Amino acid sequence: MTAPKTPTTAEELRGAGLRVTAARVALLETVRNGDHLGVEAIASGVRERVGHISLQAVYEALHALTAAGLVRRIEPAGSAALFEGRVGDNHHHVVCRSCGAVADVDCAVGHAPCLAASDDHGFSVDEAEVIYWGLCPRCSTSRNS
Repeated sequence: MTAPKTPTTAEELRGAGLRVTAARVALLETVRNGDHLGVEAIASGVRERVGHISLQAVYEALHALTAAGLVRRIEPAGSAALFEGRVGDNHHHVVCRSCGAVADVDCAVGHAPCLAASDDHGFSVDEAEVIYWGLCPRCSTSRNS
């Protein structure tokens, strides 16, 4: 018995109903290989792979990939939008108040949406977005020195 084949990036784009372009493949791979990247960092990564791409094209591709569920957009308060390739598992984030570093945090308790609202006001809740704030180890150490 053979293990299931992991789909290529192009196959994932097609499966999501998106047109496959070199820029979209490079962008999705850049996001997945990065760590909570901003638009400028993503554009730089795409340019390293395929050459010139406008910021507008990056924004449009990110919008399409986010809408298709291939990329997740997070916006910690006071920060520009960040993008990540970890999708579909309803994880949370911890953000450093000093340097802005972001790390993933697995679900707080139980199954998605992880947190039960005390009053859901009739909504059918399927996701909870939590951002923990504090100091990363590097900033914590530098403040204590």
